[in-house]
Amino acid sequence: MANNPTPGLIIAAPSSGSGKTVLTLGILRALKKQGVAVSSAKVGPDYIDPAFHTAAAGRQCLNLDPWAMRPAVRAQVLDRISRDSQMIVCEGVMGLFDGATATTGSTADVAAWSGWPVVLVVDVRAQAASAAAIVRGFDSHRTDVTIAGVIFNKVGSDRHAQILRDAMADTLPHIPILGMVPRFEELTLPSRHLGLVQASEHGELEQFLEQAASQVSEHVNLDQLRFAAVPSGISVTHDATPALKPLGQRIAVASDTAFSFCYDHVLQGWRDAGAEITLFSPLAGEGPDTRADAVYLPGGYPELHGETLASASGFLGGMEDAASRGAAIYGECGGYMVLGKTIVDADGVGHAMTGLLALETSFAKRSLHLGYRSVVTCADSPLGPKGSAFMGHEFHYASTISNPSDAALFLAKDSLGVDLGAMGMAAGNVAGSFFHLIDQAG
Repeated sequence: MANNPTPGLIIAAPSSGSGKTVLTLGILRALKKQGVAVSSAKVGPDYIDPAFHTAAAGRQCLNLDPWAMRPAVRAQVLDRISRDSQMIVCEGVMGLFDGATATTGSTADVAAWSGWPVVLVVDVRAQAASAAAIVRGFDSHRTDVTIAGVIFNKVGSDRHAQILRDAMADTLPHIPILGMVPRFEELTLPSRHLGLVQASEHGELEQFLEQAASQVSEHVNLDQLRFAAVPSGISVTHDATPALKPLGQRIAVASDTAFSFCYDHVLQGWRDAGAEITLFSPLAGEGPDTRADAVYLPGGYPELHGETLASASGFLGGMEDAASRGAAIYGECGGYMVLGKTIVDADGVGHAMTGLLALETSFAKRSLHLGYRSVVTCADSPLGPKGSAFMGHEFHYASTISNPSDAALFLAKDSLGVDLGAMGMAAGNVAGSFFHLIDQAG
């Protein structure tokens, strides 16, 4: 075993909404334009930001989850990110010290685990010298986390910038200012109820990324930023243990804008374990590979495509055929809803789905379900024998409007260990839930 030699750093912030995603995208694209083979990671359970990272850097972004991933799986992810890479830029989640609980699952935990330093992005729209006090607090909060520099974002004027410089020089001279980025309202990303609009739906994404890179190149010291990156202390083992056991030997995976919430570390783990992955598009009317012994419907936004899915006879017939021949079928979140009888969209219109599970869901009356989950299967299922344990998360606004007769798939707890009761459904070789799988429980 050897330590990973690729230098990395983490872009974090005191809170959500500080602008770290846009700055991360600008940094990735700017470094790529300089000819740097830069790769990226995203802390926590997130499908949307990694797709933007991938577009910005031209390299697959992977998730690093300090709460839901076993250390060995995190090390595998780090190994994959590092391959043929000169630098790793990891974007944090929420505030630097925010996580699954008050003390676990934060971006700071990834910093402590990896040894990567943190570049703190501070939104200074409503403050000046007080920003130095915020940096001081974050610098001293944990001894196992290093603040390597700060980027002040949304700076209002040259005078504003000078006050910030003077305050840092007076109280925190050991922390360099790596950037002073002015307010630039054009650099915003559209959002919807589960976060940002997907990268594939952003019609002017390339223009946006080029604008972000231009702003970063002008207002962030990229040479100093690269100098701040350090190699992690994590040993590379090249262990091929999958995060999740393959659903089958040939797995058909739904893949389009309605089914895009799929963790690459899961699929790659299946490939490493010897499974063959084939992709199909339900929105294009495609059914799963007829030779597949397993079908996986990831999450996404099927409620936005209810009419198209309801009329996709090739997809619906293909799913019925797969179930009839005994293929293991698993759907999560959006995929779970499509395994049910009906999805009612936000306008109250019902759309018939596959009907493989006794489930009806609705977006007419939204109800937020959000958080990390640990689950144990209640019976044998496509995921494994009864008692199989997993870690992951739940994030959706759908309501269940039926009284299902199918057996529950999981017994669930939240990140604090509070019992949440039964979750999901299982009916023979078909199963699903709103729970997004990240890893087996260690």
